[in-house]
Amino acid sequence: MFEASVSRNESAELVRFLPRMRRFAITLTRNANDADDLVQEACEKTITKAHLRPPQAGFESWVYTMMRNMWIDEVRKRKVRLGKGNVDFSEQDELNVSPSGEDAIYIAQVKEMIQSMPEGLASVFLLVNVEGHSYREAADILGIPIGTVMSRLSTARLRLAEMVGQPMKKRA
Repeated sequence: MFEASVSRNESAELVRFLPRMRRFAITLTRNANDADDLVQEACEKTITKAHLRPPQAGFESWVYTMMRNMWIDEVRKRKVRLGKGNVDFSEQDELNVSPSGEDAIYIAQVKEMIQSMPEGLASVFLLVNVEGHSYREAADILGIPIGTVMSRLSTARLRLAEMVGQPMKKRA
């Protein structure tokens, strides 16, 4: 087995962080089963590698960055082993939604819209608009320049507004 290297507070923080980790994993993997595997592996790595976290790195940013890197590695491995990468969007599992009625339908439609965006757009949108990270934090997590975050976020917002049927006006 392995020896845990996280404190009780960090363990509790990890447990509270699980739903957010899963949402982020789904934007990366585009598949619920792969997302669950990624979250599980990330939890194990978070526990066993906590001592490697840079002191200046925030817990969430560190975990998100680790998850992104783990998924990139997995995609590379699949390309070598199987000759293919991500599963086609149309073949993916649906997200489970617990609300009922109109809310459930609306939530499912919004999730589908976000997932239909290219991976870079969906991840930036989720990190900034859903999870509340700053542009700088999102840039650090995704390993891209802050200008790219702003550009992708703008594109993602415009696409989502277009899909919803309420086109946003571009600001000059």
